Amino acid sequence: MTNRTSNEINVLRHAIGRRSFLRTSAGLAAFTMAGGLLTAVAHASGGLVALVHTQAAGDAGPVDSMIAKLKQLSGEQGFEYRAVYAQDPATYETIFRTLGDAGAAVIVSTFNEVAEPFKALAPSYPDTKWIQLFADPFEPAIPNVVTVAYDYYLGCYLSGIFAARVSKSGKLGFIGGVSIPPINADYNAFKAGAESVRPDVSVTVAFAGSFQDPAKGQEIATQMYSSGIDYIQTDAAATDFGIIAAANEVEGRLVSVLDPAQFPQGPRSVISIVGLDFGTSLYNEVTKALGSGFAGGTHEHTGLGTGVIDFIRSPLFAEQGPADIITRAKEVEPEIAAARAAILDGSLKVPFNTNL
Repeated sequence: MTNRTSNEINVLRHAIGRRSFLRTSAGLAAFTMAGGLLTAVAHASGGLVALVHTQAAGDAGPVDSMIAKLKQLSGEQGFEYRAVYAQDPATYETIFRTLGDAGAAVIVSTFNEVAEPFKALAPSYPDTKWIQLFADPFEPAIPNVVTVAYDYYLGCYLSGIFAARVSKSGKLGFIGGVSIPPINADYNAFKAGAESVRPDVSVTVAFAGSFQDPAKGQEIATQMYSSGIDYIQTDAAATDFGIIAAANEVEGRLVSVLDPAQFPQGPRSVISIVGLDFGTSLYNEVTKALGSGFAGGTHEHTGLGTGVIDFIRSPLFAEQGPADIITRAKEVEPEIAAARAAILDGSLKVPFNTNL
């Protein structure tokens, strides 16, 4: 592993500071290990809505966005909430059981690793509504569980078009956290979008092996940029901190990330996002669960045109980036808009290809 640069240390300090703040402001339930069992220090009454996130806060992305939106919705509707970081998979079932026993009205959790604990426990708490974000459908369905999938690959296709048009070298990169089917599909869509407008483009893919390893992200990105790649699309959550740090080291390196909170981390390098607004998705799903819109036993697909997923250019880069690249980016806007419209009306079919 390479030594951390001052840029990387700064973004990590920023992440740690945000993590401490968000944990405090979100009113995390305090959980402690005692005799090998996870014990809840704070129990809540029936109106509790709990978010159990399996990646750490301070990512300037999905987790931070979900905690902020949960806090916002709590203020609007007056329910009590908890955000719990489930770092160790061995604790998942105990955390969910504790929340169920505490009378949680809604339990929201994230990513595929919580599927089996949901299946094991949700039937035992039929009065609790369970929501799994970034999920595969349950077969058979469970009446009090909603699973939500995201067609993020469609945004990656638009980023591929954009990347191919703004890249000077015609060499593009894609860095994912872990090679899993949805992220493989994101890479393939990014490549397909690029090749649709520039057939001679090359696209290199790599995986950091983690969604929480900025040092590895910086190492991979530095290697890619050194090889002549000038545009990288990320799909790596907190690992993005290191990728952005690598982009910031040399003028003209471009990176497209996940969340608008990342724009200020690279005003002259972070050119765009393929946005997946987990916070808005959580807000929408919890609102339905607390109202009359909860349809348990269902699997939802969320894609373009929903306010959750889209390709978005950075307004900071549009002000501060290199002038020639800003000009290229503006010129490709009509092409991106046309492709987005074609996807929405069904005339453009982007394959969901999970093969590498």
